[in-house]
Amino acid sequence: MGSDGGGTAAIQVTGFRKNYGSYAAVKGISFSVFRGEIFGLVGPNGAGKTTAIECLEGLRHPDGGTIRVLGLDPWESRRKLHARIGVQLQESAIAQQIKVREVLDLYRSFYSRTLDPDILMEQLGLEPLRDTRFQHLSGGQKQRLFIALALIHDPELLLLDELTTGLDPQGRRMIWERIQDLNRQGKTIVLTTHFMEEAERLCDRVLILDRGEILALDRPEILISGLSADHVVKVTIKGEFRLEWFEALPSVDKAEALKDRVTVSGRSDKLIPDVVGLLIEKKLRFYDLYTRQPNLEDVFLHLTGRQIRT
Repeated sequence: MGSDGGGTAAIQVTGFRKNYGSYAAVKGISFSVFRGEIFGLVGPNGAGKTTAIECLEGLRHPDGGTIRVLGLDPWESRRKLHARIGVQLQESAIAQQIKVREVLDLYRSFYSRTLDPDILMEQLGLEPLRDTRFQHLSGGQKQRLFIALALIHDPELLLLDELTTGLDPQGRRMIWERIQDLNRQGKTIVLTTHFMEEAERLCDRVLILDRGEILALDRPEILISGLSADHVVKVTIKGEFRLEWFEALPSVDKAEALKDRVTVSGRSDKLIPDVVGLLIEKKLRFYDLYTRQPNLEDVFLHLTGRQIRT
């Protein structure tokens, strides 16, 4: 990951509101995005993420508050700003018959200064697909092409909206690697997602948004550590054991056994090493050890009391 959150602001949002008729999509939110970081707008569909990013791009006008992107008002200075930011395209924006290299050349013609498309294709694994028509690309290949088009003019800032939706796990992880590579090259990246694993893996900081309001904003590890949720260890033991051994561990709040399967939970970071240490000390033969630690989805559930809506 990039910035530690202590740099200058690439984006400054203050009291931002957006309404659609009587419906308040975004309700007076304020946040900053620092240069060099990957910043996540996370939450369920309908949370206001896409509305927020469209206003950052200058595609929609806010109904209240101020937005500054690279020091510019994105609505008033759209043309100047679009030369400095890269925006993820949607599939409908590209003709089905156009070839990968052709669409790169087309978008290259829109800007006065661009990167070499051959180098860009090589970096994003698109070189073998240069003569492939858009309609024949897989979901992951299309997403890599969208990234290439967003990068063709070497922007300072990337705005990516639900980039990995619809991809299989392998395709999603391939895109994650590309995003991390771009961040290491110094790009500031803002992404929206309803995949909490994606936000936890990629983002320096995350803003959890729901129903147009900010529920939390911080580094993923800080949000998780502040949750005080249970760590869980499950293990299958061959041979005799006593449940009291596990209950006596200072890190264990609760221990249960169903036949040879033991489940222990606790809020201490020492839970896992304590349980493994006990198994070794007692010379117990065990297998199928499973551990689970709190994650961003647990944070979301704690804040909202409900499951992620996808």
